[in-house]
Amino acid sequence: MRGSVMKLSLAFAVFGFGLAVMPIFAHHSVQQQYDTDKMVTIQGVVMKMVWVNPHARLWVDTDGAVSSWEIELPPPNALKIRNVKMDFVKEGDQVTVALWRAKDGSRLGHALTLTAPDGRVMDFSRIMGLRWTPSFGQKK
Repeated sequence: MRGSVMKLSLAFAVFGFGLAVMPIFAHHSVQQQYDTDKMVTIQGVVMKMVWVNPHARLWVDTDGAVSSWEIELPPPNALKIRNVKMDFVKEGDQVTVALWRAKDGSRLGHALTLTAPDGRVMDFSRIMGLRWTPSFGQKK
């Protein structure tokens, strides 16, 4: 009986560890998905903003077409640490975004900078590989 309990406990521990490390293996490579040699700048209206892991997402309509740009931002926790509030841009705001476009040519982008309606620039500069250090508040 005691051996069965230990085996069951070990099985749960291994399963829990597997769940804990799974997000590490699920993350994508920026260089594989995006053309990091070419920056694209878009201007448009914010359609939607979602703070989800592993990255916050922003949708921007640039031409009134049915398809809008989906833009990957840093993780929500990285934004919160740097005092970026969830409402730094709202639906209907006019924004300018510099990004790396997806290699497949879709309207998917990896944000480099975002200029808010009031002129503040959020800079998503890369430090040490793919680590983000946004600074928000500088005016253009």
